[in-house]
Amino acid sequence: MSSHANGIVQFRSAFDASTTIDKLRNAFESHGITVFAHIDFSGDAQRSGLTMRAEQMLIFGNPKAGTPLMQVEPLVGLDLPLKALVWDDEHGATWIACNTPEYILSRHRLPEALSANLSGPLAIIKSLAAN
Repeated sequence: MSSHANGIVQFRSAFDASTTIDKLRNAFESHGITVFAHIDFSGDAQRSGLTMRAEQMLIFGNPKAGTPLMQVEPLVGLDLPLKALVWDDEHGATWIACNTPEYILSRHRLPEALSANLSGPLAIIKSLAAN
């Protein structure tokens, strides 16, 4: 795991990017988290005649968890739904990154009590990366 001062946390995945995305989607959905979108950046690049290493994103959330945050501060909608970015680095390793709950709370000056609303997906990502 690698954490950055800019509120991003990264985990190395034991799987390739495509498998990691599939496993994340399945894990989120099995926990009642809706996957709203799947963006395949590298696939879009390829369709445009460009090349890049594998990079995909899931946009996901749960209205029961996110709505209370947006009721306190509507601008949190800029960071919700949550996102998980999966990519292959120049050495062939696959990584998963997302914003930390602390970053989102701090950025929008939300009460610490709302941290639990954001921590569930991070635990799922950590669990997947540990396998």
